[in-house]
Amino acid sequence: MIYVAFGPEASAKNRIMKIKRFFVGTLCVLSCTLSTAQTKVDRQVNLDEVVVTGTGTEHTLKNAPVQTEVISSKTLRNFAGKSIEEILGMLTSSFDFNEGDMGSKIQMNGLGNSYILILIDGKRIHGDNGGENDLSLIDPQNIEKIEVVKGAASALYGSDAIAGVINIITRNRHHEGLLLENATRVGSYGDVRQHNGIGFSYGKLNSYTNIQVQHSDGWQNTATEAPNQTEFLITDSKNKTANRYTNWQIAERLTYQPIKDLELYAEGTLYRKRIYRPQGTHPGVDIHWYDLRYNNASAAAGGKWNLNSKKDFLSLDVMWNKHAYYYDFTAEYLTDGYKPDGTFTNYFPYYPGDEQLQSDQQRTLAELKGVFTLPYENRLSAGLEWRYDWLHAPMRVLDKKQSDNTGALYVQDEFNLIPNLNITAGLRLNYNEQFGAKITPKVSMMYKAGQRVRLRATWAQGFKTPTLKEVYYRYIRQMNGTYLYLGNEELDPQSSNYYSAGVEYTWNGLSITVTPYYNKVDNMITLVTIPNREAPAEYIIQYDPIKTRQYKNMENAETYGVDVNIRYNYKAFSFGGSYSYLDTKAQVYDTEKEQLMNVTIDGMAHHKGNVFANWGHDFSPKYHLGVGIYGKMSTTRHYQIDGNGKGYQIWRLSTTHDFGGSKHLTYRLEAGVDNIFNYVDRTYHGLHLGTTTPGTTIYATFTVRFKDGKRNINNKFKTNLNERNYDEN
Repeated sequence: MIYVAFGPEASAKNRIMKIKRFFVGTLCVLSCTLSTAQTKVDRQVNLDEVVVTGTGTEHTLKNAPVQTEVISSKTLRNFAGKSIEEILGMLTSSFDFNEGDMGSKIQMNGLGNSYILILIDGKRIHGDNGGENDLSLIDPQNIEKIEVVKGAASALYGSDAIAGVINIITRNRHHEGLLLENATRVGSYGDVRQHNGIGFSYGKLNSYTNIQVQHSDGWQNTATEAPNQTEFLITDSKNKTANRYTNWQIAERLTYQPIKDLELYAEGTLYRKRIYRPQGTHPGVDIHWYDLRYNNASAAAGGKWNLNSKKDFLSLDVMWNKHAYYYDFTAEYLTDGYKPDGTFTNYFPYYPGDEQLQSDQQRTLAELKGVFTLPYENRLSAGLEWRYDWLHAPMRVLDKKQSDNTGALYVQDEFNLIPNLNITAGLRLNYNEQFGAKITPKVSMMYKAGQRVRLRATWAQGFKTPTLKEVYYRYIRQMNGTYLYLGNEELDPQSSNYYSAGVEYTWNGLSITVTPYYNKVDNMITLVTIPNREAPAEYIIQYDPIKTRQYKNMENAETYGVDVNIRYNYKAFSFGGSYSYLDTKAQVYDTEKEQLMNVTIDGMAHHKGNVFANWGHDFSPKYHLGVGIYGKMSTTRHYQIDGNGKGYQIWRLSTTHDFGGSKHLTYRLEAGVDNIFNYVDRTYHGLHLGTTTPGTTIYATFTVRFKDGKRNINNKFKTNLNERNYDEN
């Protein structure tokens, strides 16, 4: 049992009061200062961007009741990022990543993967429910924009939404006629990214097929590692910082509109990834026992029925997802396995070409949702959800298979209590077969203080049941020594209370937002180092780990900070940046020392920031040049074990070149340099906890797009290149 405390009760109350006074004081000072400004009409600030994530309904950004950060299509095209990790990491200060073979370890305002809900067009992405999603499933060429909502959103989205929500909105491929597109990107270290799209319309039927292939040769930042941390150093390890990999994905989406207000869809994907993993864990030895292979698949169907207005609708979605990974053996290897008769053995031989399933995670999800306009300008959202999770991991779960069922009912109302004051209130009733029922409410308010100033405040509760992996999974990690990781069947669900209060000011091309926040998480689940004697004896005898770590509940944990975003547009120029201050607090009860000990929430950095500057110009009716400079900074990232991650600065230069070939055919070239000043973390292998960048790299992407259809025929070059969205933002 772990006990968590933050000092005497009086001290806790004083701290909470200070936080509240800080929020109120910030709002008062800023609102009084900014509201005295003139009321000149705003220009070039992206106030009319339509957002949906915060409330699940459409609002212009300036009128969104919930503070929403948008990475627009214009920003994405100017930046020309190769991956979601690169895009979010460089374009907003709220995120950090540690990319690895198992996926992307993302952190948002002090909380990690398992607390961040990632959506694609409002639907949950499926991956490792232990918290590390493989974000290479998402093709950057298909992204229209990204909406980020910070703080608990469990009332609307359910579990996993305690830190916030990232909604990746893809391009609308509905068109009349034919669409063909090809994008090829090449870069340093054998980086190749290929995108092909084929779209067509036939009467009421629309189809879009997306194919992507990605490859990297990987890289090695250091050949030094310490296998047991206290013994000898290996100075010629063959282990790479990032391993070589190849993946491919094919996705199909069909839509059919039988009548004017009804659209039906069916979609599916197949995804494969192979990671080549030489294991150089002994001096001078290059061993290649097995590679990792991912087999993913998904299928979905549903529809949307527009009611008496475009704002009212009923929708139904049914989704199935599969995420499985295997060891593909490349050499003879003795390890845990099952004999042909199904009995388990500790020393089962595998041979080149054999495979061993590590985990197969499947999820079935159904959601019925309705949005209705009510009298007195009320807007009601309501929905039903059912979710079934299934885990098959013969080598890592004692009973081989486990499953979980969750049902939910949610309702939300948006209304204006008085002119200029919008209130959005909702709650969700969540029922899990193992952990029972829980109600999570949320209230957000937005007040328009004149034409320039908007004040927003949110209180929201979050709720998250332990994942199947956190409860049942057991595995060994051999990197810088042998680590044993254990699930815990005595875990309790997590809950949170999130508070934020922010001010937004816009004027004549300038946009400033300041948002202080406080997030208190009860029963937070984290990996904690425990004495080896508390682990199952058979694991200790067989593996002799240097450390054993187990998922445990902390009674309380808290993260708090402030996010600042500034953007300014003037004619062909735009520049700005963001800054995030973060602090975290938690304590655990040390059974050996019999006292409370301070614990770091892994990955926390006190200060992070990013800056950017863009310039664009039409040199002729058929050539547009864009130039951008981007910077990302972070102070030390703090961890419980393995030391801390070094602070860093990463700078990037990006250029874009748009060519108008004809009214049907367009070309685009993107070229740039990442990590201009060649920063590399040379910490021992496996301990690159700040950033894993290999240093300076270069890239180039060439895109060709052909369109032939009524909606796409226009003699004006600006319309032919409509993805540039010159007038956006």
